[in-house]
Formats: sequence, C-alpha cells, structure tokens
Amino acid sequence: MSRGSHRKPQPTRLSPDALLLYVALGLLAGACAAVYGATHLAAWMTGSPAPPADPWATLLGVIDGSVPWTPQASAVLAALAAVLAAAAVAVLAVRRRGRRARSRVDDTARWLGTRADIAPISHATATAKAARLAPGASPGIPIGTTVAGGQPLYASWEDVQLDIWGPRTGKTTSRAIPAILAAPGAVIVTSNKRDVTDATRGPRDTVGGVWVFDPQQLASEPADWWWNPLTYVTDEVKAAKLAGIFAAASRPAGARVDAFFDNAAQDLLAALLLAAACDNRPVTGVYRWLTRPDDDTGVDILRTAGYPLTADQLSGVINAPDRQRAGVYGTATQLASCLTNRAAAGWVTPDPANPRPQFDPDQFVTGTDTLYLLSKEGKGSAGPLTTALTVAVIEAAEHHASQSAGGRLAVPLLAVLDEAANVCRWPDLPDLYSHFGSRGICLMTILQSWSQGTDVWGDAGMRKLWSAANVVVFGGGVKERDFLDNVSALIGDYDKTTRSVSSGRGHRQTSEHLSRERILDAADLAALPPGRAVVLASGARPTLIRTQPWWTGPHAGAVQASLHQHQPTTTTSAAGRP
Repeated sequence: MSRGSHRKPQPTRLSPDALLLYVALGLLAGACAAVYGATHLAAWMTGSPAPPADPWATLLGVIDGSVPWTPQASAVLAALAAVLAAAAVAVLAVRRRGRRARSRVDDTARWLGTRADIAPISHATATAKAARLAPGASPGIPIGTTVAGGQPLYASWEDVQLDIWGPRTGKTTSRAIPAILAAPGAVIVTSNKRDVTDATRGPRDTVGGVWVFDPQQLASEPADWWWNPLTYVTDEVKAAKLAGIFAAASRPAGARVDAFFDNAAQDLLAALLLAAACDNRPVTGVYRWLTRPDDDTGVDILRTAGYPLTADQLSGVINAPDRQRAGVYGTATQLASCLTNRAAAGWVTPDPANPRPQFDPDQFVTGTDTLYLLSKEGKGSAGPLTTALTVAVIEAAEHHASQSAGGRLAVPLLAVLDEAANVCRWPDLPDLYSHFGSRGICLMTILQSWSQGTDVWGDAGMRKLWSAANVVVFGGGVKERDFLDNVSALIGDYDKTTRSVSSGRGHRQTSEHLSRERILDAADLAALPPGRAVVLASGARPTLIRTQPWWTGPHAGAVQASLHQHQPTTTTSAAGRP
C-alpha cells in the first residue's frame, strides 16, 4: 500500500516456533565459528598441524577428540568471549543513553513525515527560497529537527506561522528567541514579560537600533523616545481602524458587546481621533473631549478639514438625548481608558521640556532595528497602545512592500507576536494573515491555547488564522479535547499489527491482522513531553520534532551575555531575604 496513507504490507512476522528455531540455528553457527577460529588460531600459534578447513568437520573433531583442544585454544576462545562481551556492553550502554534521550512518543515518528514528505520545510528548500527572497540571510526561521532522521526544519522567508504551546513548555526559548536571532531585517516583538527582550536585545543591538516600548514598566525601561498614535490616522478609514483596535484591546476576553452603544462609542472615538489628528493635538486630548460631551470643538475641526459627514455624525452624538449621549460617551471613555495612565501617556505624547526621538514606522520598516512592545493584561493595560503600534508598523511595511520590486520587501520583516491574545488583539489579523507572507512580512503568532484565540477572534476567526498559517507548531501543554482531537485527526492513522495465538488438538496456531489506530491520540498530545513538538506545514506530512532551545544554537554566547547585562540582579529585601 502507499506510504502516504501510513499503511504497511500485510504482516509477514515469523511465528514463535520459527523464531526459536532461527535463534537456535544462529547460536549453533556462532559456536561453530568460535570453535573453528579458536582451534585454527591456536594451531598457528603453536605450530601444530592445521585442523580441517571444513567448519563442521572441525566442530565434530573437537567433540570426538580427533581434533585436539589445547590450552591455547581455550585462551583464544576466552579472549574472543571477552571481546564479544565488551562489545555487547558498549552497545547496551549506547542504547541505554539513546533511550534516556528518547521520549515516550518518539516511536511514533516512523509513521510521520520524513525526508521527501517534509521537503517544503527542509533545509534545502528554505535555503533555495532564501537565495531568492533574502540573499545573504539565514535559510529561514528555525523550527526544530525531526525525531526520525534529525533533519533541521525551517519556515521560509515567505511563510506565516502559528504556534500553540501551553504555559512553560518552552515556546520562548525554543521558538521566539531563535526566530528573532535569525531575522535579517527589522523585527517586531510583543510580549507580556521581559525575558525575550533581555535575551535578544544584545545580539540585535549589533545589527540595528533597539526600541523598547514599556508603558507598564515590565522591563523598567525609561521613556527616552515616543510614538504618536495619531500619525497613523491619515483619514476616516484609518481613524475607524484605530478606534476598532482600541475597542478590541480594551474589552475583557469574551466580553459581551452591546449592539448599539459599543458600535456608537467606537464611531465616536473614531471621529474624535480624526479631529485630534487634523488639529495636531496629542492623543490624550481625545480623552479630554470624551469627558466633555458638550464640547463641539471636534465638529468644527472636522468641517474645516473637509470631513463634513464625520462632523455631522459627531454632532449627532453631541446633540442626542442626554441618556443616549451619556451611554455612548461613557462607553467610548472605557475604550480609551488606557490614555488615563500617566506612565503610558508619556510614551505617546511629546514633552517640550525634554525633547526625545519620535518613532517613525515608515523609517523603521526599511532598516534592521528591533521594536519590543511590552504590556500585560488587566487593569491599566497598555494593550491598545501596543496593538496600535504593531498595526502601524506592519501596515507601513505593507505599504513599503507595495512600492518595492515584486510587491514585497527587499529584506523580510519578522513580527513575533508572543502572547498575542493578551498583548496584540488585532481584530483584522485572521483576515489578513495569508496576505502578509507574499509581502515579505513574516508573522509568528504565539498562543497558549486554542480558546485564547477564540476569545479574541471568535471561532470563525481562529479557524481562519489556523488555516492561513503555512507552518503550525504545537508544543503541548494544552488540555482542550476538541482541539487535541482535531490535531490528532490531522496527524492521521497507522496500521497496527495484532497477533493472536490459539491452541488445540496438540498444536498451536498464530494469526495476525491489521487495525487502524491514531498515530498520536488526544491523550498523547495532551501529555506531549518537553523537548517535543508536532509540526503541520503546507504541502508536508505532519512530523514530530525535537525542539532546539537557544542555548543549542550558534548565538548561545551572545544571548547569555545579553541576559547577564540586562536581566535584573537579585536584590535583598528589608527582611534580609532575596
């Protein structure tokens, strides 16, 4: 049968009786060879006449005494036995070390993709694509090495990826950090912890500038630069997009949305963002307008700037009945609540007393700088701002790509959206995902579970994201039955041989048959051991890999030095305890 269906030929195993017979014959042949070699070597050593050339004649001669068995022959036989014993011990030791390095799921690798089955993500394919898409760059984004065969696997510089790894399963050490270190051009990284920033900012600083956006002080980074979100708002369409980002990122996961007030509040926020951008006001001025429902300054600004319909829309809300207006403004105030955080506001507004560089997304995407966007969920989250900056950079890259030869960036841009469901709730991400790879914008979205994605994008959106990704990596640590069953079905089945033995009337009969079973069922995937992951790639068979943490790669020394330089040192509390 075809290998592609994971089938194998009908069973041809030996029966137990036949197996015992072959073992006995093998032992007899080995004994004969040992006796033959010992007697001939002993005769040569002592200068005695050589025994018969026929091995069987030699063995029978030793048994009946016609061929003398000398002390030298015993010594040679003992030496041969010692050599064989030492070889057996060495083989067993190697096998034991191999077993320790193997996991309980490694035996399933023989039913999964190897060699030609995984050609689309092989080193050779990635290298060929890199020569065409990113000359001089590394082959691609490292994924891991196959358990069966040890082949290194790469996502190419036109692939978009989706990773689902449970907490503390190694997604940062084995996926995010190696990807960042392999990038040839600009890099965007989102996270809710400082670990990935501390590990990679040192090596990335050698290839370009480093920008750390840290409104919630997760990495204790000073606000020595700033970004104006209103530079993104160039018309009413961009204003609506930015308002949608604020809305999606400010709502709790799974929150219910009021069909009227939430939509009206989002439209109100979009109108005020556009008015502030047209009048060169700081983004915090939008929140001040939201706290003054009677202020119609924005209406006049929009009319003067040539947006009469948006001005009419804003005027309609301002002049609505009191209760309706209060509900719309109150909801919009919640959507923009991140602007009330003074620390966050310092990152998105200028300080005349302390001039700082202003971040320019258009300039960033043409270089080799690195942008780290840090925020965490919960009260006071800067998620709307980190998401807005992520979108601004990626859309700037898309615009630049559309103006470049071939419609793609000359040097690929990498966006590692770690903790995307918490830090980067971009509503349009599933709809745009497959488009970015063709533009030279390589996205890697990392989630802790399937339900994290559905909380942000809904079930349909998450399915779009899953299907659009060229490379999907599952690293274990998830206990969602429906999701695990889906992955198990995609991995496929294999033919399992079952043997049964029956006896009667003085003889025993052995029969075998095949049954179809899952290669990795839901329980196997839920308990996927550390250091293993399953890869599902477009055009390739699913395969089992050994993950490759950063300390096994070529940048281990640079990462260690970066951690030593940037990680906070252990401090001692007042009680004298660290």
